[in-house]
Amino acid sequence: MWKSIASNALTLFIVVLVALAGLLAWGKRQYEGPGPLAQAICFRVDRGASFAAVSRALETQGAVSDARILRIGADYSEKTQGLKFGSYLIQPGTSMADIVDQLTRGGQSSCGSEINFRIGVAAADVVLRALDPATQRYEEVVKFDPATEAAPAEYLAAVADAGIRLRVTLAEGTTVWQAAEALKRADFLSGAIPALPPEGTLAPDSYEVAKGADRAALLADMQARQTRLLDDLWASRAEGLPYRTKEEALIMASIVEKETGVPDERGTVASVFVNRLRQGMKRQTDPTVIYGVTKGQGVLGRGLRQSELRTATPWNTYVIDGLPPTPIANPGRASIEATLNPPVTPYIFFVADGSGGHAFAETLAEHNANVAKWRQIEAERARNQPAQPSGN
Repeated sequence: MWKSIASNALTLFIVVLVALAGLLAWGKRQYEGPGPLAQAICFRVDRGASFAAVSRALETQGAVSDARILRIGADYSEKTQGLKFGSYLIQPGTSMADIVDQLTRGGQSSCGSEINFRIGVAAADVVLRALDPATQRYEEVVKFDPATEAAPAEYLAAVADAGIRLRVTLAEGTTVWQAAEALKRADFLSGAIPALPPEGTLAPDSYEVAKGADRAALLADMQARQTRLLDDLWASRAEGLPYRTKEEALIMASIVEKETGVPDERGTVASVFVNRLRQGMKRQTDPTVIYGVTKGQGVLGRGLRQSELRTATPWNTYVIDGLPPTPIANPGRASIEATLNPPVTPYIFFVADGSGGHAFAETLAEHNANVAKWRQIEAERARNQPAQPSGN
């Protein structure tokens, strides 16, 4: 009898073990296999959220088939305490194991909305964008000029969200004054700006910031990034350039930055200025004259007057020899690279060609012919402009 009982108990134990092994294997397949999600979603993990709440939300949104299996798998892999708050793009069919890894690995949020405070040469604007999970493209929600327009309700709601991504983007060719003045209007930043960095020393780039970040610290970060960039590019500069110091190269790069908006022209423009320096010719570039008038504080907004071209300022390269005493803007990486590794060309003149670029010339006769063409284009444009109504 006892043998029968023992035999039955052993059989039952084996059956239980087999069933348990099968259950574990099934759970493992559920945890590691493709998930049920049919379309990509943005999934938000709030700061301080529990893993239980997150797993239930994932099940509700159809990202996982069973919240309990997700919790068991995460607990087995010792990841239940590693949740990182933020918004995450979860792709169709993502397994529970990969979702847990994504939500606990950390790093920048890969989904949701972002506010980009963009500082340009003419003005600054604020853009609120949201990622469309289906297309994985950011779509503009609202855009406004903080200097002239009230913040829309969509922006106010977004900036109040603790999980919103915040970014400040500085465009090439801006001045330090323009950057500082714009940052004063970024309401998600804090702190005063006690002193401006030297002109040209801010790196045009995109900077991710935290809410309440210090404005002066952000400017210092921009300055440090420009210093590192200039140091790196200076170390790999071409031989025989007519710049004695990195500071002189930065001045030249700022002139190149302001002289052309055509990326492919930067090197050729730089070569013209290098050739002029080597031949002892004046730079004769309008952007330096404009800087002498505005001191980098805003946009001139009109053409230069003949009197301004003749007026001596430290930056008027029609009057002074050599380089101005400071940069005239914050040059970007491409302009610095072009300045420190310009192509070898015979050109010493250039003028606008009507297409947004420039016509380059080796001789004064060629240059005068190019100037004549440009004057003709200007005259034709003036004739084709609709007549403005006369005022009273």
